[in-house]
Amino acid sequence: MRKTLTLVCSLLMALSAQAQTKDANKQNTATDHGFSVAKNLEIFNSLYRYLDLLYVDTLDAEQLIQTGIDAMLQSLDPYTEYYPAEDMGDLKLLTTGKYGGIGSTIRMRKDSTVIIGEPYEGMPAAEVGLKVGDVLKRIDDIDLKGKNTGEVSELLRGEPGTTFLLTIQRPGEKKTRAIKITRRNIKIDPIPYAGMVSGDVGYIALTQFTENCSAEVRKALIALKDKGARSFIIDLRGNGGGLLSEAVNIVNLFVPKGLTIVETKGKVTAANSSYATQNEPLDLTSPICVLVNANTASAAEILSGSLQDLDRAVVVGSRTFGKGLVQSPRELPYNGSLKLTTSKYYIPSGRCIQAVDYKRRRETGGDGRVPDSLAHKFRTAAGREVTDATGIIPDVEVKHDTIANIVAYLANDDALVDWGTQYAAAHPTLPPVSDFRITDQDVADLLKQAQESGFTYDRQSEKRLDDLKRMAKFEGYYDDAKPEFDALEAKLTHNLERDFKRNDKDIRSIMAQEVVKRYYFQRGSVEEGLKDDTDLKEALQLLADTDRYRAILTPAAATASIASN
Repeated sequence: MRKTLTLVCSLLMALSAQAQTKDANKQNTATDHGFSVAKNLEIFNSLYRYLDLLYVDTLDAEQLIQTGIDAMLQSLDPYTEYYPAEDMGDLKLLTTGKYGGIGSTIRMRKDSTVIIGEPYEGMPAAEVGLKVGDVLKRIDDIDLKGKNTGEVSELLRGEPGTTFLLTIQRPGEKKTRAIKITRRNIKIDPIPYAGMVSGDVGYIALTQFTENCSAEVRKALIALKDKGARSFIIDLRGNGGGLLSEAVNIVNLFVPKGLTIVETKGKVTAANSSYATQNEPLDLTSPICVLVNANTASAAEILSGSLQDLDRAVVVGSRTFGKGLVQSPRELPYNGSLKLTTSKYYIPSGRCIQAVDYKRRRETGGDGRVPDSLAHKFRTAAGREVTDATGIIPDVEVKHDTIANIVAYLANDDALVDWGTQYAAAHPTLPPVSDFRITDQDVADLLKQAQESGFTYDRQSEKRLDDLKRMAKFEGYYDDAKPEFDALEAKLTHNLERDFKRNDKDIRSIMAQEVVKRYYFQRGSVEEGLKDDTDLKEALQLLADTDRYRAILTPAAATASIASN
C-alpha cells in the first residue's frame, strides 16, 4: 500500500511538474513574441524617423509607408489588404456590390483614350444613352487626356445625387457630345440572367454573393417554378465569392432548417463561428446541377461544396479555385480599414477546401499547393468520398477545348470593339438573342477591320521555333537543318485570313457577345454564351437521365451492392 501510494504521489508530482513546465514554456513563448513585436516596431519607427530627418531628398510619408505596408501584406496571403480612407469605396463595392457612380465599365484603347466598355441595364450610363465605344473626353472642366482607367473611374464615381457634365466623342461623329449625368447608388445585379434553358429545366446565373442576393435567388427560383421548372442549374462559373452568410442562406433554400453548413476556425476564439440554416427550405427534392470552374471561389465554393457534401446537388464542370480562407474587416485610424484573413472555413463534411498553404509557400518557396496524393479523405452525408485542400472537385468533370491565342487577343482588341460599334450603327434593332446569328459577311467585315488596324497576336509556335533555331545554332545543327527550318517557318508564317478560318466557331462566338451586349446588356451576354456551352450541355443530359443523376449521388459501395443484386 505504501509503495503504491508513493508511486501515485510520484506520478502526480511528475505530471504537475510537466504541466508547470508547459505553462512556463507557453508564458515564455508569449513573452518572447511580445518582446519581438515591440522590438521590431521600435526599430521600424526609429528607422523611418532617421530617413525622414536625414535622407537627402524630402520623403512622401504616405507613399513610403504605403510601400512598407504593401510589402508586409504581400508576404502573407493575397486576401489580406489595407484600404486607406480614399479606397474605402472599393471595400464597400466588394462586400455590398454597391457604389456611387454611373453604372458602366470603362476600358483603354491602344491610343490611350478611355472608352465606355459596357453600360449596365437600368443605370445612369444606359439611361442617358452612353454606348460601347464612346470616347470619354472631359468630366466637367477636367481634361481626361493622358489619364488611365483608374483615374477616370475615380472621377466618374462620387456621392449619389451629384451631377456632372460628361463630354464624349461618339465614333463616326465629328462633333463631341456633352451629356449631363447624375450619379446614383449602383448595385450590380448578382443574377444577370435567369430563364428556362430546356424543357422543364430552370437556369440561374449567380455572379457574386452580395447583400440580399439569397433573396434574389429565392425570387428567381419561384419565378422559374411558375414557368414550369422541375429541375435547376445554378451557374457559379466565374463567381469569386462574397458574403459567407448569403451562401449559407442559398444552401438553406434546398436543405432543411437546423443544419450546420459552415464552421470557421482561427487562431483566436473570436474568429470561431458556426453558421446553420435558419429557415424552412423552398425545395428539398428538385434535381440540381451546379456549374463551376477554376474561377469559382470562396462563398461560391461554400455553396457548391455544401450542396455536394449534403448530396443535394451534382457539381459539374472543372475544379474550383480553392479559397477556404475567411476575411474580416477591422477599422483603422483615419478612416481606413484592414481586411485580414482571420480563419479558415469548413463545410458540412468537415473539410477545408483551401488549396494553397501560404505559410508553407513562404517557408519553402514553392507554390504552396498540397498534392492530391496528400489530401485528406472525407465523406458526404450519404457516404461519398470527397477531399480537402483541392478546391471543389466536380462530380462530373467536363473537358474543354483550349482557346487559340488569336481568339484571346481578338476578344480584347480595339478591332473587335470598332467592328461592333459599326455593326450597332448599321442595325438599330436586333432579333431576340435566341434567333441572332453572326453571318459570313460579318466575319469578313471583322477580318477587314483587323487587317486595316494592324491587329497582331502572340503566336507560341513562332516563339518555340525561334528557341529551337537558337539551340540548333548553339549546338551546331542549324546549317544542316536549315532547309527544314525554312520550310517549317514558311508554314508558321502569320496569315490572318487562314487563322480566322481555322478558328471560325470561336471567333463568331466573341463577335456575337460583342454585339448582343450592346442591345441586351449583361443578360444578353449570358444568354448568348449558353448557345454552345459544354458544361450546360452536360448538365442538361444529366438532369434528363434520372438514373444516372441518382447514381452519382449514391456512395460507390451502395452502387456496387445494387448492381450485384
